Amino acid sequence: MTKNKLYLTFDDGPTPEVTPWVLSLLAQFNLKATFFCTGKHAEQFPDLFNQIKADGHSIGNHGYEHLNGWKTPVTKYLQNTKKGSDILKTSLFRPPYGKLTPMQWLLLHKKYKLIFWNYLSKDYLPIEKQTDFLEKLKKHTRNNRIIVFHDSEKAFPTLQKYLEDYFEWLKKENYSTLTLNETF
Repeated sequence: MTKNKLYLTFDDGPTPEVTPWVLSLLAQFNLKATFFCTGKHAEQFPDLFNQIKADGHSIGNHGYEHLNGWKTPVTKYLQNTKKGSDILKTSLFRPPYGKLTPMQWLLLHKKYKLIFWNYLSKDYLPIEKQTDFLEKLKKHTRNNRIIVFHDSEKAFPTLQKYLEDYFEWLKKENYSTLTLNETF
């Protein structure tokens, strides 16, 4: 039987309170992911950043800081992206919030592989608003899609409640996961 392929991604880390738990769960299910890290967090938690790579996951740039492109001047945004890329050593870039101005896009897409998503899990919303989280996630999971989660403290309650069940469902539905890289 042919497996469906999926790209799991985690934004905003590494976070000491969350990333180790996510890495452990990924290992338990033999799944791979791409972590779009901020350069600042990678500097703050180098051992955790290196563990992501050692576990066979790929790294993407989420800026040095988590800046909103719509609210940040072009030059500052480009400098922030470059600083993140220099630390993280990757040409993959996911704009925080998915927000870029046309000029930012025009200048960034020449140097970086811009990665957006097919489904944003919204795991960062308060847990009491997540009553149909797993059902929505399953509904939007399709072959070759990119799904966004967050390895952040804000998302952790939702991840703890639903991520293991989702990973079990992926295995039951015969999904394999791939990492994103510069040739994606």
